[in-house]
Amino acid sequence: MIRLQVKSVLDSCFLQGVSEGIWSAAGEGRYTVELPRHEGQGDFSSNIALVLAGIEKQNPRELAAKIVEKLSLESELFERVEIAGPGFVNFFINGDVWRGLMPAVIAEGEHYGKSEIGSGRRVMVEFVSANPTGPLSIGHGRQAILGDSIARLLEVTGHNVYREYYYNDAGRQMRVLGESTRARYLELLGEESEFPEDGYQGEYIVDIGRLLVDEKGSSLKGHTDVTIFKEKAEKVIFQDISATLKRMGIVFDNFYNERSLYEDGRIDDVVSQLREKGYVYEKDNAVWFKTTKFGHEKDRVIIKSSGEPTYRLPDIAYHREKFRREFDWLIDIFGSDHIATVPDVMAGVEQGGLADGV
Repeated sequence: MIRLQVKSVLDSCFLQGVSEGIWSAAGEGRYTVELPRHEGQGDFSSNIALVLAGIEKQNPRELAAKIVEKLSLESELFERVEIAGPGFVNFFINGDVWRGLMPAVIAEGEHYGKSEIGSGRRVMVEFVSANPTGPLSIGHGRQAILGDSIARLLEVTGHNVYREYYYNDAGRQMRVLGESTRARYLELLGEESEFPEDGYQGEYIVDIGRLLVDEKGSSLKGHTDVTIFKEKAEKVIFQDISATLKRMGIVFDNFYNERSLYEDGRIDDVVSQLREKGYVYEKDNAVWFKTTKFGHEKDRVIIKSSGEPTYRLPDIAYHREKFRREFDWLIDIFGSDHIATVPDVMAGVEQGGLADGV
């Protein structure tokens, strides 16, 4: 509310400067009023002088001084207005103005700040999306809070928000989960077993193996197919993930299963479309995505020589399906481990022509 007041006063100052011939109207709508980055720089800050200086080819601090002179007349709103750095204009709001907000805040309670600015806009927020291969980490907790906070902010501004968790229940990591669980199960039975070199080491895998011993006894020790071990581990782990999210008060509208992308043929369809456009080739018995064509440092493997897709391929297919569901906005909350993946996925969706308007 106060930021809008500051912006309104600044707009009036800008128009006054236009009428007086101090600057042209070319800067209209191109400057902002934002929260300052550092403490002590005021309650709000604007880049108006920097924007106008670039347009008018004038010194930004000199323009800022003219702006401050005009704004200082607004004594009811501002305690003071200052110039900072190369020409930022910092606003210090009168304390009585802040105190004047309190009756409205108290009267409106939890409804204070709500608006309908996003009315009619459908937004998907995808967050957490942790693999069901272990309990949620602190990093996942951060993503959960961040994603849910963004979703809640969108809701109170009138957006129709859809929360989605992309459930990675296919691929190599799930096979390794099954192998790890089988190895621990056999160890608990006193049988010799070879734990996978890249297996999941957490104590929770031992606990899952113990559950299988309690439920199945030794009846599974001859099973070389790890499916039953994978399915049990996935079920137990996701129950733990769901319980953690519930304690945090986070609820999802949908859990989108990666496995469905394989079952419905969408993975193969993505490869076919990329191949038709000349973005896929074979080398060393693997299938490669020609990401260097889009300015990336090197091409990426999307299907390994073993026949298993890398995680980039189902991620491309999943994001294609997101665009097909016709949301107005798509918001992804990624962890830092996705920094190398995101450009490849976006290249697959955009440059591959798999979605319009990306």
